[in-house]
Amino acid sequence: MKPEKAEARWQDGAQVEGPGQYPGRAAVRAEVEAATEPRTKAESSGLMEAVCERGNLMLAYQRVVRNKGAAGVDGIGVAGFKDHLKQHWPTIKAKLLAGTYIPQAVRRVDIPKPQGGVRTLGIPTLTDRLIQQALHQVLSPIFEADFSASSYGFRPDRSAHQAVKAARQYVAEGRRVVVDMDLEKFFDRVNHDILMGKVAGKVGDGRVLRLIRRYLEAGMMADGVVSPRTEGTPQGGPLSPLLSNILLTELDRELERRGHAFCRYADDCNIYVGSQAAGERVLASITRFLAERLKLRVNEAKSAVAPPWKRKFLGYSLTGHKAPKLRIAPDSLKRLEDKIREVLKGARGRSLSHTIADLNPVLRGWAAYFRLTETKRALEEVDGWLRRKLRCILWRQWKRPYTRARNLMRAGLAEERAFRSAFNQRGPWWNSGASHMNAAFRKSFFDRLGLVSLLDTTRRLQCLT
Repeated sequence: MKPEKAEARWQDGAQVEGPGQYPGRAAVRAEVEAATEPRTKAESSGLMEAVCERGNLMLAYQRVVRNKGAAGVDGIGVAGFKDHLKQHWPTIKAKLLAGTYIPQAVRRVDIPKPQGGVRTLGIPTLTDRLIQQALHQVLSPIFEADFSASSYGFRPDRSAHQAVKAARQYVAEGRRVVVDMDLEKFFDRVNHDILMGKVAGKVGDGRVLRLIRRYLEAGMMADGVVSPRTEGTPQGGPLSPLLSNILLTELDRELERRGHAFCRYADDCNIYVGSQAAGERVLASITRFLAERLKLRVNEAKSAVAPPWKRKFLGYSLTGHKAPKLRIAPDSLKRLEDKIREVLKGARGRSLSHTIADLNPVLRGWAAYFRLTETKRALEEVDGWLRRKLRCILWRQWKRPYTRARNLMRAGLAEERAFRSAFNQRGPWWNSGASHMNAAFRKSFFDRLGLVSLLDTTRRLQCLT
């Protein structure tokens, strides 16, 4: 998605001006970098002024509006956010600078996990997302220098792709066993006192510390009832990823002290060792470390010590070759197929071009993420399966044998073959995979309709990178 222009320019007193007066992203970034360059703890006693600085707030506003997202408990969405800030920002800013601002409760949303169960999200109001984003922009440079080179999640110039490439390199170097650790309900179990102790080690502004503590303890609203929180930092706000990295940096340093090769992306951590016995020892000792030092629990049911090609990491897996290759994990392929089935529901009542237009954003996004795959067979199989699903939709839409015969002839089949195929009394799925439908509606037919091919798209993206 292309970044939208900011809809506001922040001034002292929070007057929001029109887009024509916006000074441009380069100017804003220069202001933010000057205001948020790394500080010592002594220098960070005036951080709240940096949070409320005009350029920092402009960039935060731009990012919050660009991300869109759902409204919080106050019901204010992106469309009404600008007018809300015009009216209320002077008061909010005064409370922030005085250290008396109280965040609103977050809205609870439960979404299903691919492996079962639910993930609880806490959706802050847009105002609180703006403040959290402004805090993130000021705090991130302060803590970034201390983060591990093996931590890849939610950091500038770091990505999941870099993490899976590093994992492949570790396995290629001979570490043929992975300790795949799953932290049990990590975002729900973060200990507030331990986390705030780590933040206070770098931040000397009591107003910022109190505000972060209030965000951690903000109640969660579900069905109109607000429940208090004494632990956890629910996913959904801009500040949560940074706080998770601050807390888990102690885990990173312990792994580095022991000389382990590892990759961590937020709470997803894989450690690469040379043998099964070594992996079992590492899992046991790190489980104790997390429980004693960070009050976190390892999910024993989901954690394992195994060859890397039997586990997945960030949607990818590896082949078992001496020179391992990245491949798409089976679970990731299944989730894509489930998503495609969901998009295709009700497709019988729509044109094929309309259906393809709905499918393409899903396929493009998926291909962009999995463009690192070095095995093509899975992509070919999904492409072929999807084209068969679309042929099945066509067969069902035609309904009557004579209609099917006419459409097969229009697609280039001889009359005798078209009628024999149309009257074969087989089901739609069988016919969608039969030679007559493949001959009539080849890959080139779907290419002309603009259907995204996963294989072609990943090849093209690999050539560009």
